[in-house]
Amino acid sequence: MGRILAIDFGEKRTGIAITDEIQLIASGLTTVNTIDLIKFLQDYTKNENVSLFLVGLPKQMNNTPSQSEALIVPFLKKLKQSIPSIPVERVDERFTSKMAFQSLLDGGAKKKQRKNKELIDEISATIILQSYLYNK
Repeated sequence: MGRILAIDFGEKRTGIAITDEIQLIASGLTTVNTIDLIKFLQDYTKNENVSLFLVGLPKQMNNTPSQSEALIVPFLKKLKQSIPSIPVERVDERFTSKMAFQSLLDGGAKKKQRKNKELIDEISATIILQSYLYNK
């Protein structure tokens, strides 16, 4: 069984989370500049057994796609062309950034940590992955 890699895609930065090999535990991996994302994923999948990519699906409250979906669609095309052997699933990502910020607050993070957008992106990817594992 391979790892599941979750992607919280952003225009500038993208948060990434990963499971363990038996797909029980979701952990934040890193945040990557979006311009370098495909290269990062190619390198990572050469060294690690990844069986699935999860990509956040940004929706509005009325269940329609948000504006950022227009940025994700071209990325998905590139991803499927670059790494065709790994399937891609989409996961609703509503409120993940707010939940990530709240988890920092609840965890007693200092103000400087709470302003770290890279950390929030990584935590958001972890929340996407945890919700997938929980509902699996």
